[in-house]
Amino acid sequence: MAIAIVDDTPLNLTLIQALVRKIAPPDTEIRCFTSPLEGLQWCSEHEPDLVIVDYMMPDLNGIEFITCLRKVHPAEAVPILMVTAAHEKEIRYQSLTAGASDFLTKPIDRYEFDPRVRTMLALRLSHLRMRHYNDDLREAVRRATADIVARERETVTRLARAAEFRDPETGAHILRMAHYSRLIAEQLGLGAEFCERLLSAAPMHDVGKVGTPDHILLKPGRLTDEEMAIMRQHASIGHDILKGSSSPMIQLAAEIALSHHEKFDGSGYPGGLTGEAIPLSGRIVAVADVFDALTSERPYKPAWALDRAVQFLKDGRGAHFDPACIDAFLLRWDEVLAIRDRYRDE
Repeated sequence: MAIAIVDDTPLNLTLIQALVRKIAPPDTEIRCFTSPLEGLQWCSEHEPDLVIVDYMMPDLNGIEFITCLRKVHPAEAVPILMVTAAHEKEIRYQSLTAGASDFLTKPIDRYEFDPRVRTMLALRLSHLRMRHYNDDLREAVRRATADIVARERETVTRLARAAEFRDPETGAHILRMAHYSRLIAEQLGLGAEFCERLLSAAPMHDVGKVGTPDHILLKPGRLTDEEMAIMRQHASIGHDILKGSSSPMIQLAAEIALSHHEKFDGSGYPGGLTGEAIPLSGRIVAVADVFDALTSERPYKPAWALDRAVQFLKDGRGAHFDPACIDAFLLRWDEVLAIRDRYRDE
């Protein structure tokens, strides 16, 4: 423990220190200050377990000292014992109002001093134990929450893989488009929590393809209008699979599954939503998903060159895509290329 004693009279410091030494734990550090300003600086830079301060001092009296210290250490954290020769009730009231935990009058009576200091040190120990308990409890909650998030992510991965087994798109596509989505969200300033949630939820954007018949999903040529209508049902199917979850991440995944094929000008599906009526998560994933689909090889098409795919995004700015999402994506181009290189199809 650490105890600070502040009194401008050296004899008083020696006396109080001797009294404290008899009752404090053997390894207690006792710091004595004849200057209240030096004492205040030390107490402000550290967290003492007890402060004993005189009232009548030059430069800074005891009440002023306590007022300043309480701006750094709240009353429930650091106990302060005021020692004063004054018997006026007004000074006692002022010291308690300023934040003193208790007070003693001079000359100090050791039979009064001992139990009061013991009580204050015991309260301080109880406060420290409670603080440590709360820290341990917060850590336990953090670990439990991390475990829940890990399980959610495992569920997401398995659902995404289920769709992947039936879709010619690769697992690397899922990784790339998820990381592209997070880049866009970061550039839009959406906050770390949302960006991480988007990274986890985006891979489930096409989970509804598990309900698409193979002869349509795997058809190498152009789909007929009837086949396209069936293919487009995967957005609603994915939403139906994911909706109703209590998990914020799965809720976001359901929103993405339903909205990532909407277009900014209202020509998308399944709802024909326009502009900001489309959830932002869907607008973000639309850019990431289309770019990666264009630049990836499929059984039915070769990969587009990067400059051709970028031009497609620019041409669709304000029509297919949210202009803000396109701009955010292109502003992080170096990182887009790094993600593309990191998660190769092979």
